[in-house]
Amino acid sequence: MAYTLTNLQDDIRNYTEVDDSVLSNTVLTTIIKNAENRIYRDADSDDNRFYATSNLQAGNRYVTIPSDLRFIRYAQLTDASGNQVFLEKRDTSFMAEYYDTPGTQSGLPKYYGNWDANYWVVAPTPDSTYLITLAYTKQPDSITASPGSTQGTYTSNKYQDLLLYASLVEAYGYLKGPADMLQYYEGSFRRALQSYAIEQQGRRRRDEWQDGAVRTPLKSESPSKY
Repeated sequence: MAYTLTNLQDDIRNYTEVDDSVLSNTVLTTIIKNAENRIYRDADSDDNRFYATSNLQAGNRYVTIPSDLRFIRYAQLTDASGNQVFLEKRDTSFMAEYYDTPGTQSGLPKYYGNWDANYWVVAPTPDSTYLITLAYTKQPDSITASPGSTQGTYTSNKYQDLLLYASLVEAYGYLKGPADMLQYYEGSFRRALQSYAIEQQGRRRRDEWQDGAVRTPLKSESPSKY
């Protein structure tokens, strides 16, 4: 069953055998958000991959970070002739040494790096306008906010067990519940997370023609044993 916010809240209360006088909607919102954040930090998901385009301006080496960005995966430039080039990621101290006149136009940027919470920076400083494509992992949608609360999210619709177990771990921690139950749901969460990560970071990023079909080794006894 795909989860909406209401269904998930009901299941958390049913599993913990606690009613809404203790696990109120407000408390459960925090618990579920914490569970979602734990999942998103522990395993990368294709659903959170996003792309944005912008223009680098001549004489300006700073680029505004999208408001929903969690981290950059790669940056690609396109010049006026349509040629594409990938930028290499470096730290800002490297770029300060590589190009120490940041206000001076120089050429086609070669490097990029995180500058602060609002900007990332390229070097050398662009000498022209370049189209830039930024591939990044975005802040995921939460089931606690619209439209996810009624329509569900990628995780709640496809990986219900993972979201439920993560929420129950947070819930039992909040309730200071029995240690054995907390341990049980922590183990259930870890198993669900492992299968989720195998699918998201393994199977979904393989190609049978290039990588070959995934095969499980079979244990067979040697004929000489008999």
